Amino acid sequence: MTRELFSKSVHSIRQISSDYASQRGWYRFLGNKKTTEQSIIKEITKQCYLSVKGRVVLSIQDTSEINLYNHKNRIQIDDSIGTTTSSDFGLGFFVHPSFVVDAQCGFPIGFSDIKVWNRSNGKTTKYEREYKKLPIEQKESYKWIESSIKSKESLAEASTVIIVQDREGDIYDQFAIVPDAKTHLLIRSKSDRMLAEGIKLSDKLAACEVAGTYSINIPGDKRKKQTKRTAILSVRFCPIKLKRPGSASKNLKGEIELYSVEAKEINAESDQVINWKILTTLPVTTIEEALCILEWYSWRWIIEEIFRILKEEGYNIEASELESAKSIKKLSLLMLATITKLLQMRYCYSIPEGETLESIMCFTEEQQECLEHQCVTLEGKTEKLKNPYPINSLARATWVIARLGGWKGYKSERSPGITTLWMGLRRFYDIYEGWALSKDVYSP
Repeated sequence: MTRELFSKSVHSIRQISSDYASQRGWYRFLGNKKTTEQSIIKEITKQCYLSVKGRVVLSIQDTSEINLYNHKNRIQIDDSIGTTTSSDFGLGFFVHPSFVVDAQCGFPIGFSDIKVWNRSNGKTTKYEREYKKLPIEQKESYKWIESSIKSKESLAEASTVIIVQDREGDIYDQFAIVPDAKTHLLIRSKSDRMLAEGIKLSDKLAACEVAGTYSINIPGDKRKKQTKRTAILSVRFCPIKLKRPGSASKNLKGEIELYSVEAKEINAESDQVINWKILTTLPVTTIEEALCILEWYSWRWIIEEIFRILKEEGYNIEASELESAKSIKKLSLLMLATITKLLQMRYCYSIPEGETLESIMCFTEEQQECLEHQCVTLEGKTEKLKNPYPINSLARATWVIARLGGWKGYKSERSPGITTLWMGLRRFYDIYEGWALSKDVYSP
Protein backbone atom coordinates (compact mmCIF):
# COMPACT_ATOMS: atom_id res chain seq x y z
CA MET A 1 0.00 0.00 0.00
CA THR A 2 2.78 2.45 0.76
CA ARG A 3 4.20 1.74 -2.72
CA GLU A 4 0.86 2.81 -4.23
CA LEU A 5 0.89 5.98 -2.14
CA PHE A 6 4.45 6.73 -3.21
CA SER A 7 3.67 6.13 -6.86
CA LYS A 8 0.32 7.89 -7.10
CA SER A 9 1.08 10.78 -4.74
CA VAL A 10 -2.58 11.74 -4.18
CA HIS A 11 -5.04 11.72 -1.27
CA SER A 12 -7.95 10.06 -3.11
CA ILE A 13 -8.38 6.33 -2.54
CA ARG A 14 -10.06 6.03 -5.95
CA GLN A 15 -7.03 7.57 -7.65
CA ILE A 16 -4.55 5.58 -5.56
CA SER A 17 -6.24 2.27 -6.42
CA SER A 18 -5.44 0.56 -9.70
CA ASP A 19 -8.76 -1.33 -9.74
CA TYR A 20 -11.93 -1.91 -7.72
CA ALA A 21 -10.40 -4.75 -5.71
CA SER A 22 -7.48 -2.53 -4.68
CA GLN A 23 -9.92 0.24 -3.75
CA ARG A 24 -11.92 -2.11 -1.52
CA GLY A 25 -8.66 -3.30 0.04
CA TRP A 26 -7.72 0.26 0.97
CA TYR A 27 -11.11 0.93 2.57
CA ARG A 28 -10.98 -2.34 4.52
CA PHE A 29 -7.44 -1.63 5.70
CA LEU A 30 -8.16 1.91 6.86
CA GLY A 31 -11.47 0.93 8.47
CA ASN A 32 -10.15 -2.18 10.21
CA LYS A 33 -10.20 -1.72 13.99
CA LYS A 34 -7.22 -4.08 14.30
CA THR A 35 -5.18 -1.71 12.14
CA THR A 36 -4.55 0.91 14.79
CA GLU A 37 -2.67 4.17 14.56
CA GLN A 38 -0.17 2.82 17.07
CA SER A 39 0.52 -0.31 15.01
CA ILE A 40 1.30 1.84 11.95
CA ILE A 41 3.51 4.16 14.01
CA LYS A 42 5.33 1.14 15.45
CA GLU A 43 6.20 -0.11 11.95
CA ILE A 44 7.36 3.34 10.84
CA THR A 45 9.59 3.89 13.88
CA LYS A 46 10.94 0.33 13.69
CA GLN A 47 12.63 1.17 10.39
CA CYS A 48 14.19 4.22 12.03
CA TYR A 49 15.45 2.09 14.93
CA LEU A 50 17.23 -0.21 12.47
CA SER A 51 18.87 2.67 10.57
CA VAL A 52 20.49 4.81 13.27
CA LYS A 53 23.02 2.43 14.82
CA GLY A 54 26.23 4.30 15.63
CA ARG A 55 25.03 7.59 14.12
CA VAL A 56 24.80 11.07 15.61
CA VAL A 57 21.24 12.07 14.77
CA LEU A 58 18.85 14.98 15.08
CA SER A 59 15.23 14.29 16.00
CA ILE A 60 13.29 17.34 14.81
CA GLN A 61 9.81 17.90 16.26
CA ASP A 62 6.88 20.12 15.39
CA THR A 63 3.07 20.12 15.31
CA SER A 64 0.56 20.68 12.52
CA GLU A 65 -3.22 20.53 12.44
CA ILE A 66 -5.26 18.64 9.86
CA ASN A 67 -8.32 20.82 9.38
CA LEU A 68 -11.35 18.97 7.93
CA TYR A 69 -13.87 21.76 8.51
CA ASN A 70 -14.69 22.08 4.80
CA HIS A 71 -16.06 18.53 4.95
CA LYS A 72 -17.95 18.90 8.23
CA ASN A 73 -21.21 17.72 6.64
CA ARG A 74 -19.60 14.49 5.48
CA ILE A 75 -17.18 13.66 8.30
CA GLN A 76 -18.46 11.41 11.06
CA ILE A 77 -18.36 13.42 14.29
CA ASP A 78 -17.09 11.10 17.00
CA ASP A 79 -14.33 10.93 19.62
CA SER A 80 -11.61 10.80 16.94
CA ILE A 81 -12.19 14.38 15.76
CA GLY A 82 -12.44 17.70 17.55
CA THR A 83 -11.77 21.41 17.52
CA THR A 84 -8.48 22.84 16.25
CA THR A 85 -6.72 26.18 16.64
CA SER A 86 -8.46 27.65 13.55
CA SER A 87 -10.98 29.67 15.56
CA ASP A 88 -14.63 28.82 14.74
CA PHE A 89 -13.63 27.06 11.54
CA GLY A 90 -11.48 24.32 13.03
CA LEU A 91 -12.49 20.67 12.98
CA GLY A 92 -9.92 17.91 12.78
CA PHE A 93 -6.88 16.55 14.57
CA PHE A 94 -3.17 17.17 15.15
CA VAL A 95 0.03 15.39 14.11
CA HIS A 96 3.30 15.83 16.00
CA PRO A 97 6.09 13.94 14.19
CA SER A 98 9.73 13.57 15.24
CA PHE A 99 11.74 13.38 12.02
CA VAL A 100 15.28 12.01 12.16
CA VAL A 101 18.25 13.09 10.05
CA ASP A 102 21.93 12.26 10.24
CA ALA A 103 23.55 15.18 12.11
CA GLN A 104 26.76 14.98 10.11
CA CYS A 105 25.44 14.85 6.54
CA GLY A 106 21.70 15.58 6.78
CA PHE A 107 20.55 12.26 5.30
CA PRO A 108 16.79 11.78 5.98
CA ILE A 109 16.35 8.59 8.02
CA GLY A 110 12.70 8.46 9.11
CA PHE A 111 10.49 9.04 12.13
CA SER A 112 11.43 8.27 15.73
CA ASP A 113 7.87 9.01 16.88
CA ILE A 114 4.57 10.35 15.54
CA LYS A 115 1.91 11.52 17.96
CA VAL A 116 -1.63 11.85 16.57
CA TRP A 117 -4.43 13.23 18.73
CA ASN A 118 -7.52 15.40 18.78
CA ARG A 119 -9.25 17.66 21.21
CA SER A 120 -12.81 16.94 22.25
CA ASN A 121 -15.65 18.83 20.61
CA GLY A 122 -16.95 20.02 23.96
CA LYS A 123 -13.58 21.09 25.32
CA THR A 124 -13.74 23.84 27.92
CA THR A 125 -11.48 26.89 27.87
CA LYS A 126 -8.10 27.01 29.60
CA TYR A 127 -9.61 29.39 32.16
CA GLU A 128 -12.45 27.01 32.98
CA ARG A 129 -10.03 24.10 33.38
CA GLU A 130 -7.57 26.16 35.46
CA TYR A 131 -4.95 25.11 32.93
CA LYS A 132 -1.99 26.72 34.68
CA LYS A 133 -2.61 24.65 37.79
CA LEU A 134 -2.68 21.32 35.93
CA PRO A 135 0.36 19.01 36.15
CA ILE A 136 2.42 18.98 32.96
CA GLU A 137 1.25 15.43 32.14
CA GLN A 138 -2.32 16.73 31.74
CA LYS A 139 -1.41 19.62 29.47
CA GLU A 140 -1.34 19.46 25.68
CA SER A 141 2.23 20.78 25.80
CA TYR A 142 3.29 17.46 27.32
CA LYS A 143 3.45 16.21 23.71
CA TRP A 144 6.97 17.66 23.49
CA ILE A 145 8.21 15.69 26.48
CA GLU A 146 6.28 12.54 25.57
CA SER A 147 7.64 12.49 22.01
CA SER A 148 11.17 13.12 23.30
CA ILE A 149 10.94 10.16 25.68
CA LYS A 150 9.57 7.87 22.95
CA SER A 151 12.22 9.08 20.52
CA LYS A 152 14.92 8.10 23.01
CA GLU A 153 13.56 4.53 22.86
CA SER A 154 13.38 4.48 19.05
CA LEU A 155 16.91 5.88 18.77
CA ALA A 156 18.50 3.68 21.41
CA GLU A 157 21.08 2.38 18.91
CA ALA A 158 22.29 5.86 17.95
CA SER A 159 25.55 7.10 19.47
CA THR A 160 24.14 10.58 20.18
CA VAL A 161 20.59 11.96 19.95
CA ILE A 162 19.93 15.71 19.65
CA ILE A 163 16.27 16.67 19.95
CA VAL A 164 15.48 19.90 18.08
CA GLN A 165 12.34 21.89 18.89
CA ASP A 166 10.93 25.36 18.35
CA ARG A 167 9.70 27.74 21.06
CA GLU A 168 6.72 25.63 22.16
CA GLY A 169 9.16 22.99 23.39
CA ASP A 170 10.82 25.43 25.80
CA ILE A 171 9.50 23.74 28.95
CA TYR A 172 11.57 23.64 32.14
CA ASP A 173 10.27 20.15 32.98
CA GLN A 174 11.67 18.83 29.69
CA PHE A 175 15.17 20.10 30.43
CA ALA A 176 14.97 18.37 33.82
CA ILE A 177 13.52 15.04 32.57
CA VAL A 178 14.74 14.20 29.06
CA PRO A 179 18.54 14.72 28.79
CA ASP A 180 20.98 11.94 29.68
CA ALA A 181 24.53 10.93 28.79
CA LYS A 182 23.78 10.63 25.06
CA THR A 183 20.53 12.60 24.67
CA HIS A 184 20.62 16.39 24.28
CA LEU A 185 18.07 19.15 23.78
CA LEU A 186 18.37 22.05 21.33
CA ILE A 187 15.37 24.36 21.75
CA ARG A 188 14.63 27.95 20.85
CA SER A 189 13.75 30.02 23.91
CA LYS A 190 10.08 30.97 24.09
CA SER A 191 10.46 33.92 26.43
CA ASP A 192 13.08 36.09 28.07
CA ARG A 193 13.69 33.67 30.93
CA MET A 194 14.76 34.68 34.41
CA LEU A 195 18.13 33.13 35.22
CA ALA A 196 19.30 31.86 38.59
CA GLU A 197 21.56 34.88 39.12
CA GLY A 198 18.52 37.14 39.00
CA ILE A 199 18.90 38.65 35.51
CA LYS A 200 17.08 38.07 32.23
CA LEU A 201 18.49 35.80 29.52
CA SER A 202 18.65 38.70 27.03
CA ASP A 203 20.69 40.81 29.47
CA LYS A 204 23.11 37.94 30.08
CA LEU A 205 23.69 37.47 26.34
CA ALA A 206 23.92 41.22 25.66
CA ALA A 207 26.84 41.41 28.10
CA CYS A 208 28.80 38.89 26.00
CA GLU A 209 31.05 39.96 23.16
CA VAL A 210 30.05 39.12 19.58
CA ALA A 211 31.97 35.93 18.79
CA GLY A 212 31.35 35.91 15.04
CA THR A 213 28.69 36.04 12.35
CA TYR A 214 26.38 33.53 10.70
CA SER A 215 24.52 33.89 7.40
CA ILE A 216 21.28 32.21 6.40
CA ASN A 217 19.13 32.39 3.26
CA ILE A 218 15.56 33.49 4.04
CA PRO A 219 13.02 32.31 1.44
CA GLY A 220 10.25 34.61 0.29
CA ASP A 221 6.78 34.11 1.77
CA LYS A 222 3.89 36.19 0.38
CA ARG A 223 1.61 35.18 3.27
CA LYS A 224 4.04 36.74 5.76
CA LYS A 225 4.94 39.60 3.37
CA GLN A 226 8.50 38.30 3.57
CA THR A 227 10.92 38.93 0.72
CA LYS A 228 13.77 36.62 -0.15
CA ARG A 229 17.08 37.73 1.40
CA THR A 230 20.34 36.62 2.95
CA ALA A 231 20.38 37.47 6.64
CA ILE A 232 23.66 38.22 8.44
CA LEU A 233 23.46 37.35 12.14
CA SER A 234 25.77 38.30 15.00
CA VAL A 235 26.52 35.36 17.29
CA ARG A 236 26.94 35.36 21.06
CA PHE A 237 27.01 32.43 23.48
CA CYS A 238 27.50 31.72 27.18
CA PRO A 239 26.75 29.18 29.93
CA ILE A 240 23.57 29.87 31.89
CA LYS A 241 21.58 28.54 34.84
CA LEU A 242 17.84 28.35 34.38
CA LYS A 243 15.73 29.08 37.41
CA ARG A 244 12.77 26.79 38.01
CA PRO A 245 9.59 28.77 37.26
CA GLY A 246 6.56 28.64 39.51
CA SER A 247 4.61 26.65 36.90
CA ALA A 248 7.10 23.74 36.97
CA SER A 249 6.78 20.74 39.25
CA LYS A 250 8.21 21.36 42.71
CA ASN A 251 9.82 17.90 42.56
CA LEU A 252 12.29 19.13 39.93
CA LYS A 253 15.63 20.66 40.86
CA GLY A 254 15.66 24.41 41.34
CA GLU A 255 18.38 25.16 38.77
CA ILE A 256 19.51 23.61 35.49
CA GLU A 257 22.87 24.34 33.85
CA LEU A 258 22.64 24.92 30.10
CA TYR A 259 24.28 26.89 27.31
CA SER A 260 22.61 29.61 25.28
CA VAL A 261 23.44 30.76 21.75
CA GLU A 262 22.04 34.00 20.36
CA ALA A 263 21.82 34.79 16.64
CA LYS A 264 20.58 38.34 16.01
CA GLU A 265 20.17 39.85 12.56
CA ILE A 266 22.25 42.96 11.91
CA ASN A 267 21.58 45.75 9.39
CA ALA A 268 18.21 44.20 8.56
CA GLU A 269 15.88 46.05 6.22
CA SER A 270 12.99 43.67 6.94
CA ASP A 271 10.47 44.24 9.73
CA GLN A 272 10.81 40.58 10.67
CA VAL A 273 14.27 40.64 12.20
CA ILE A 274 15.70 37.24 13.15
CA ASN A 275 16.55 36.98 16.83
CA TRP A 276 17.10 33.40 17.94
CA LYS A 277 17.99 32.50 21.50
CA ILE A 278 18.79 28.80 21.61
CA LEU A 279 18.88 26.79 24.83
CA THR A 280 20.88 23.57 24.71
CA THR A 281 22.39 20.91 26.92
CA LEU A 282 25.29 20.60 24.46
CA PRO A 283 28.47 22.38 25.57
CA VAL A 284 29.16 25.58 23.62
CA THR A 285 32.61 27.01 24.35
CA THR A 286 33.82 28.04 20.86
CA ILE A 287 32.40 29.92 17.89
CA GLU A 288 32.60 26.70 15.86
CA GLU A 289 30.34 24.91 18.36
CA ALA A 290 27.94 27.87 18.39
CA LEU A 291 27.72 27.88 14.59
CA CYS A 292 27.04 24.13 14.62
CA ILE A 293 24.13 24.70 17.04
CA LEU A 294 22.67 27.35 14.75
CA GLU A 295 23.10 25.15 11.68
CA TRP A 296 21.28 22.26 13.35
CA TYR A 297 18.47 24.54 14.47
CA SER A 298 18.09 25.88 10.92
CA TRP A 299 17.44 22.30 9.72
CA ARG A 300 13.97 22.66 11.23
CA TRP A 301 12.83 23.68 7.73
CA ILE A 302 12.74 20.00 6.79
CA ILE A 303 9.74 19.25 9.01
CA GLU A 304 7.93 22.30 7.67
CA GLU A 305 8.43 20.85 4.18
CA ILE A 306 6.99 17.56 5.39
CA PHE A 307 3.84 19.37 6.49
CA ARG A 308 3.57 21.24 3.17
CA ILE A 309 3.83 18.05 1.13
CA LEU A 310 1.32 16.30 3.43
CA LYS A 311 -1.13 19.16 2.99
CA GLU A 312 -1.79 21.81 0.36
CA GLU A 313 1.38 21.47 -1.77
CA GLY A 314 1.33 17.69 -2.03
CA TYR A 315 -1.02 14.94 -0.95
CA ASN A 316 -3.64 17.48 0.21
CA ILE A 317 -4.81 15.21 3.02
CA GLU A 318 -7.32 17.84 4.15
CA ALA A 319 -9.27 17.23 0.92
CA SER A 320 -9.65 13.49 1.59
CA GLU A 321 -13.06 12.06 0.66
CA LEU A 322 -12.95 9.58 3.55
CA GLU A 323 -15.81 9.97 6.02
CA SER A 324 -14.00 8.64 9.09
CA ALA A 325 -11.42 10.76 10.91
CA LYS A 326 -9.83 7.54 12.18
CA SER A 327 -9.23 6.44 8.60
CA ILE A 328 -7.84 9.86 7.65
CA LYS A 329 -5.44 9.66 10.60
CA LYS A 330 -4.15 6.28 9.40
CA LEU A 331 -3.83 7.56 5.84
CA SER A 332 -1.86 10.57 7.13
CA LEU A 333 0.61 8.24 8.85
CA LEU A 334 1.13 6.21 5.67
CA MET A 335 1.68 9.43 3.72
CA LEU A 336 4.32 10.58 6.22
CA ALA A 337 6.18 7.31 5.65
CA THR A 338 6.21 7.82 1.88
CA ILE A 339 7.33 11.45 2.21
CA THR A 340 10.55 10.09 3.71
CA LYS A 341 11.29 8.53 0.31
CA LEU A 342 10.79 11.86 -1.43
CA LEU A 343 13.26 13.49 0.93
CA GLN A 344 15.76 10.68 0.35
CA MET A 345 15.42 11.23 -3.40
CA ARG A 346 16.24 14.88 -3.03
CA TYR A 347 19.15 14.15 -0.73
CA CYS A 348 20.74 11.69 -3.13
CA TYR A 349 20.92 14.43 -5.73
CA SER A 350 23.08 16.57 -3.46
CA ILE A 351 25.68 14.00 -2.35
CA PRO A 352 29.27 14.35 -3.58
CA GLU A 353 30.34 12.72 -6.84
CA GLY A 354 31.45 9.14 -6.39
CA GLU A 355 28.84 8.40 -3.72
CA THR A 356 25.69 6.68 -4.97
CA LEU A 357 22.45 5.21 -3.71
CA GLU A 358 20.65 2.56 -5.76
CA SER A 359 17.34 3.51 -7.41
CA ILE A 360 15.81 0.19 -6.31
CA MET A 361 15.29 1.95 -2.96
CA CYS A 362 12.33 3.77 -4.54
CA PHE A 363 11.60 2.25 -7.96
CA THR A 364 10.95 -1.26 -9.28
CA GLU A 365 13.02 -2.66 -12.16
CA GLU A 366 10.12 -2.03 -14.58
CA GLN A 367 9.81 1.55 -13.38
CA GLN A 368 13.55 2.05 -13.81
CA GLU A 369 13.23 0.85 -17.40
CA CYS A 370 10.49 3.43 -18.00
CA LEU A 371 12.63 6.10 -16.34
CA GLU A 372 15.42 5.34 -18.81
CA HIS A 373 13.01 5.78 -21.73
CA GLN A 374 11.98 9.16 -20.28
CA CYS A 375 15.61 10.09 -19.76
CA VAL A 376 16.28 9.80 -23.50
CA THR A 377 13.48 12.25 -24.31
CA LEU A 378 14.43 14.69 -21.54
CA GLU A 379 18.15 14.92 -22.25
CA GLY A 380 19.27 17.79 -24.46
CA LYS A 381 21.80 17.78 -27.27
CA THR A 382 24.56 19.39 -25.23
CA GLU A 383 26.54 17.76 -22.43
CA LYS A 384 25.12 20.31 -19.99
CA LEU A 385 21.67 18.84 -20.52
CA LYS A 386 22.67 15.17 -20.27
CA ASN A 387 21.85 13.10 -17.19
CA PRO A 388 25.29 12.89 -15.55
CA TYR A 389 24.54 10.06 -13.12
CA PRO A 390 25.20 6.31 -13.51
CA ILE A 391 22.44 3.94 -14.61
CA ASN A 392 20.45 2.34 -11.75
CA SER A 393 21.47 5.07 -9.32
CA LEU A 394 18.84 6.94 -7.34
CA ALA A 395 20.45 10.22 -8.39
CA ARG A 396 19.83 9.35 -12.06
CA ALA A 397 16.18 8.54 -11.35
CA THR A 398 15.84 11.75 -9.34
CA TRP A 399 17.23 13.78 -12.27
CA VAL A 400 14.44 12.39 -14.50
CA ILE A 401 11.73 12.98 -11.88
CA ALA A 402 12.94 16.55 -11.33
CA ARG A 403 12.91 17.28 -15.07
CA LEU A 404 9.35 15.96 -15.28
CA GLY A 405 8.47 18.27 -12.39
CA GLY A 406 9.67 21.35 -14.27
CA TRP A 407 13.34 21.57 -13.27
CA LYS A 408 15.53 22.79 -16.16
CA GLY A 409 18.37 20.34 -15.62
CA TYR A 410 21.27 22.79 -15.50
CA LYS A 411 23.87 22.27 -12.78
CA SER A 412 24.03 26.04 -12.42
CA GLU A 413 20.44 25.99 -11.11
CA ARG A 414 19.72 25.16 -7.51
CA SER A 415 18.88 21.54 -6.75
CA PRO A 416 15.25 20.48 -7.30
CA GLY A 417 13.01 21.04 -4.28
CA ILE A 418 10.59 18.66 -2.67
CA THR A 419 7.55 20.17 -4.42
CA THR A 420 9.24 19.83 -7.81
CA LEU A 421 10.01 16.18 -7.08
CA TRP A 422 6.44 15.56 -5.94
CA MET A 423 5.00 17.07 -9.15
CA GLY A 424 7.49 15.12 -11.25
CA LEU A 425 6.61 11.91 -9.46
CA ARG A 426 2.91 12.38 -10.17
CA ARG A 427 3.62 13.00 -13.85
CA PHE A 428 5.98 10.03 -14.09
CA TYR A 429 3.42 7.57 -12.78
CA ASP A 430 0.81 8.82 -15.23
CA ILE A 431 3.37 8.13 -17.96
CA TYR A 432 4.32 4.79 -16.43
CA GLU A 433 0.74 3.49 -16.43
CA GLY A 434 0.41 4.18 -20.16
CA TRP A 435 3.87 2.75 -20.83
CA ALA A 436 3.13 -0.46 -18.91
CA LEU A 437 -0.24 -0.82 -20.67
CA SER A 438 1.34 -0.45 -24.11
CA LYS A 439 3.90 -3.13 -23.24
CA ASP A 440 1.12 -5.50 -22.23
CA VAL A 441 -0.90 -4.80 -25.41
CA TYR A 442 1.98 -5.11 -27.86
CA SER A 443 3.94 -7.89 -26.20
CA PRO A 444 3.85 -11.21 -28.13
